[in-house]
Amino acid sequence: MSHRKIAFVAGKSESAQDAMSRLCGKYDHVRPDKADVIVALGGDGFMLRTLHKYLDLKKPVFGMNRGSVGFLMNEYREDDLRERMARTQSIELHPLRMEAECKGGKKANAIAFNEVSLFRETGQAAHIRVCVDDVVRLPEMVCDGVLISTPAGSTAYNMSAYGPILPLGSGVLGLTAISAYRPRRWRGAILPHSARVTFEILNDDKRPVGVSADFNEFRDVIKVKVFEDRSLYSNVLYDPEHNLEERILQEQFIG
Repeated sequence: MSHRKIAFVAGKSESAQDAMSRLCGKYDHVRPDKADVIVALGGDGFMLRTLHKYLDLKKPVFGMNRGSVGFLMNEYREDDLRERMARTQSIELHPLRMEAECKGGKKANAIAFNEVSLFRETGQAAHIRVCVDDVVRLPEMVCDGVLISTPAGSTAYNMSAYGPILPLGSGVLGLTAISAYRPRRWRGAILPHSARVTFEILNDDKRPVGVSADFNEFRDVIKVKVFEDRSLYSNVLYDPEHNLEERILQEQFIG
């Protein structure tokens, strides 16, 4: 794959903007629509925004960490950038598609490369019915919320909620409860990536629920459908010695 034409994009932080300035002074750069590869400078949040913003361009994205955690990013180095990218490994990520019905008849539609999460909007616990492929699996879950994650997103919010870490290429999605009160011992499920999950909000007038798909948030939903959208993809590039698959594997052995 050719990486001759590079588009640099950066987050708003001082470190990201400084890196952008130095790299643009060192390498020729073009607009994202004219590039062979997009180099994203920032943290994980900015990387997600980059994947969303340039999804339709179908350009590979190489992230370099100028944030804090940088789980989705490569190490920041300025030298030999084209030679380095020529050695990268490409991972194809498919996002989740979220379709929601809100109060008043409004519709909401969004995609998520990490997770789709439902959350209670007030101090009262949410009551949610969970259906998988039109089969009711949990008639009523009393909880703070519930989420469904991709393998790439399984080490983010999903892991914080004690959900399973999913290897890339496993062909599964993670369904994870967020502080479930009932059923007491249910901690989630691992679903095939072809599963279509529907969340129905019970007693929504008294117990309102919102939903977020990565950084897009919608309030007062009454039904949410989530499935993997195989028609969409983004190719993310990683250094071979520390690729995303290896990072996810390492996370399973951290004490």
